[in-house]
Amino acid sequence: MKVPVQDIVIRERVRKEIGDIAPLMASMQKHGQLNPITITRDNELIAGHRRLLSATELKWSYIDALIVDRESEVEKLQLELEENVHRKDFSPEELLAGYRRLEKLLKPPMTRRIANFFGHVFGKLFGGRKRKRKERAPRPLLGTTADVSSGTESASALRDGNDGTESSTEVGQYGV
Repeated sequence: MKVPVQDIVIRERVRKEIGDIAPLMASMQKHGQLNPITITRDNELIAGHRRLLSATELKWSYIDALIVDRESEVEKLQLELEENVHRKDFSPEELLAGYRRLEKLLKPPMTRRIANFFGHVFGKLFGGRKRKRKERAPRPLLGTTADVSSGTESASALRDGNDGTESSTEVGQYGV
């Protein structure tokens, strides 16, 4: 639900050190608000103080909020703590792998760029028709009921040669 930023009430917070919100502001400006703040029915902030401060600095009029029905100070404090305690940051290795993957997507190899260029040129020359992708039927999971040879046997029964017929040497289209 969208809530006016100026209507949100900030009471005593556990976090005293807000830190640098400039990166969060840049992210919110570029990608929008990825996660809602959490407030009570009376618009009291429970979680998302840094997001709210960033929205205020960005001069947003409204912010996405999740409204929870909590009245007691104990419940509100529990939620504030839960929001900040049970999250896990990326490890340095995970972060590095993610940024490497992003870099490859943003800067594809020269061969991919050349192929994209010629695809674009030929598309312009020949009317921009795109090939339609052939739709594939979803593959069933092993051990589940699947349309393999007669239509109703389970894949594991067929694999074990126990499909209820006298002789079953025929393998279905999925090789089970």
